[in-house]
Amino acid sequence: MSKKSILIIEDEPHIVMGLKDALEFEGYDVAATGTGKEGVLMAKSDRPDVVLLDLMLPDINGYQVCEELRRFDPFLPIIMLTARSQESDKIRGLDAGADDYVTKPFSVAELTARIRAIVRRASRTPGAPEGFEIGIARVNCTAQTIEREGQEIRLSYYEVELLRLLNERKGQPVARDDILSRVWGLEASPTNRTVDNFIVKLRKKIERSPDKPEHILTVYGFGYKLV
Repeated sequence: MSKKSILIIEDEPHIVMGLKDALEFEGYDVAATGTGKEGVLMAKSDRPDVVLLDLMLPDINGYQVCEELRRFDPFLPIIMLTARSQESDKIRGLDAGADDYVTKPFSVAELTARIRAIVRRASRTPGAPEGFEIGIARVNCTAQTIEREGQEIRLSYYEVELLRLLNERKGQPVARDDILSRVWGLEASPTNRTVDNFIVKLRKKIERSPDKPEHILTVYGFGYKLV
């Protein structure tokens, strides 16, 4: 089996060095660049399996890089690295096309766990088309899309897996801790808002009124359920 490749787009040398050492130790081929424009060119020429993308770059910002990479390859796994902890910044990154985000300073163990999860899902061999309906939206897990009112909306790997899990337990509350463990392979922590941010993004894609959801409901103090 060939090694999986990772492209790091990050302008802080000490972070690049630490990530490169850790990821090569895990068995990945790693390339790196400190600018967004070169990162886009490298992604297009080298076709990495995963991109680790810093938000703050010296030439163009990570949002712009992410949008450009999405135009080139809608399914390229992108994990955004950001020093910004505001929820609005994270949601903007997800809206730009990032599959996941990690806030600096981050644990290398957590980051490598997320990389393993996203590589595993990206490497899944497609079988028969798999899908289900949520209200007026039809989820196509194989194509990683939602079809809604004549529109086709792209889903990330984690969005597909989150919806798949909620659909498997339709009508039943699913705990945030369980979602984190099953979808991301992560342990829960008091500061981890990953699940909540992905729910916000999915509601925008599925619900008629995201602020008044009819299908992806919050179970306060516990998690979410799909109805």
